Amino acid sequence: MQKLIHNFIHCGILGWCMEILFTALNAVRRRELSLKGNTSVWMFPIYGCAALFAPLCRLLKSRPVWLRGLTYMSLIFSGEYLSGRLLRQKNLCPWDYGRSRWNVNRLIRLDFAPVWFCVGLLYERLLQESDAIAAEK
Repeated sequence: MQKLIHNFIHCGILGWCMEILFTALNAVRRRELSLKGNTSVWMFPIYGCAALFAPLCRLLKSRPVWLRGLTYMSLIFSGEYLSGRLLRQKNLCPWDYGRSRWNVNRLIRLDFAPVWFCVGLLYERLLQESDAIAAEK
């Protein structure tokens, strides 16, 4: 349980940092050179749930990268959609993808597939390193 909590915290922090960087870089497109990034406190537990990938990472370890990436991407899309639905029911959802023509119910953007593919592999790396550190102790 301690390892799960450790991974949850690390995944949550990594997700927050990625989101802040992503939104800051997106500001360049709008010519906002202050590069202000943002996120929501609600995003920490959503990103933290990537810690649940750990057993799957071990299972997929010897599989091709494209299969692992597609698997993680699908799980991230599912988690984003489900958490967005729950938050929207309480009027708490911090994102709305309605402006994108690739949105699904304003909750996910299919054009983010390559981003989530790479993010999934990044989480896999984080979780594998966590496993390696735990094995050394």
